[in-house]
Amino acid sequence: MTRQRKPDRIAEELSAIPAFSRHELLERWESVHGNLPPKGLSRRLLEYSAAYQIQVKAFGGMKPATRRQLLRHITMKAKPARSGQLSLQLKAISSGTRLVREWHGVTHAVEVLEKGFLYDGETYKSLSKVANVITGARWSGPRFFGL
Repeated sequence: MTRQRKPDRIAEELSAIPAFSRHELLERWESVHGNLPPKGLSRRLLEYSAAYQIQVKAFGGMKPATRRQLLRHITMKAKPARSGQLSLQLKAISSGTRLVREWHGVTHAVEVLEKGFLYDGETYKSLSKVANVITGARWSGPRFFGL
């Protein structure tokens, strides 16, 4: 159950956050989350977290349906693709789709096939291999093509 607080009091609490020391922000994080924040977390994100917690106490947190939806997306992304299969993200791209990327002034086009990718007359099993051929460096293929 949420406690209702006066809007003026909430505004005061929020406006006080920038004056907190980093140590105070870290203590707030630890009291809310039960552990220290990730190493190197910026002051700005610590301030956002503190502000969010003040608002949660005043107005309530996420609706359960929203929380479930976010968790569903997280678990979908976390499942690793089985070897020999395209990831969930790439399965959504139907065969016949054409991916285009400009690299160093040259336009590169890749056609999505049922079982792979056609680039420059050759078929590749992974989009990352195509990105490697184009750039000469190890790239995430989906990231290289903006997926």
